[in-house]
Amino acid sequence: MGVEHSGRADPDRILPLLWRHTRPVAADDSRPGLGRRRRLTLDAVVTAALALADADGLAAMSMNQVAASLGVGTMTLYTYVPSKADLVDLMVDEVLTERALPGPSEPRPEPWREQVALYAERTRAMYRRHPWLRHVSTVRPPIGPGMLAEREYVLSTLAGTGLTPQQLNAAALAITAFVTTTASLETDSDELERSTGQSHDAWWQERTQLWEEYFDVERHPTMTRVWNSGGFDRGTTDQMAAAHEFGFERLLDGIEAMTTRAG
Repeated sequence: MGVEHSGRADPDRILPLLWRHTRPVAADDSRPGLGRRRRLTLDAVVTAALALADADGLAAMSMNQVAASLGVGTMTLYTYVPSKADLVDLMVDEVLTERALPGPSEPRPEPWREQVALYAERTRAMYRRHPWLRHVSTVRPPIGPGMLAEREYVLSTLAGTGLTPQQLNAAALAITAFVTTTASLETDSDELERSTGQSHDAWWQERTQLWEEYFDVERHPTMTRVWNSGGFDRGTTDQMAAAHEFGFERLLDGIEAMTTRAG
């Protein structure tokens, strides 16, 4: 399926919905002209949409399907959420909030690297619970409680390290980009194995002809050396996990080196 872009909804319309628990909308339970009390809540609509997307993917999460799962007509659903774009924004922010990252006054691990590791662990788990998330681009994110809680938490993990404000922001963005990208790739890998019923290692084994007939050791000397030295001995899934761990630790090493110079 294609990529769904968040942040497309009208801000005047979506912001009150995203922030409904901190600034409740007075007209949430009834609207003039409807004539009767509303049967559902917006929370119930978001929960139903998440259940459909988690089970069958984002493509299965149409407004018609959500309405059917709730036992209401599609037009009734539109009185709760104006469009699928709005609903996707609400879903994304809901799953971001699920991570329950520690707030400013809540206990958290020490030192700062452990705090960043907590963010990475919960974000990877979030993608595993909601694999459809990898199909949503958040370049323009839904600016709700979940998104801002993430931003605040990642920035706060580095706040006492001596980085300049510009370095702090750049480091936080680098951490977020690395973690979400690798989490998306890991989820894509897991989902591909599940949907095809074939492991990545089995897929590669079917392509042994490539190595026997097409691979030229003189054109690929580094690959050949790494191969002969056992560098590719791990399975595909293990290689991906090792790549995440290596990249994540080296990213934090680089940030730590800057904090040492700043101190």
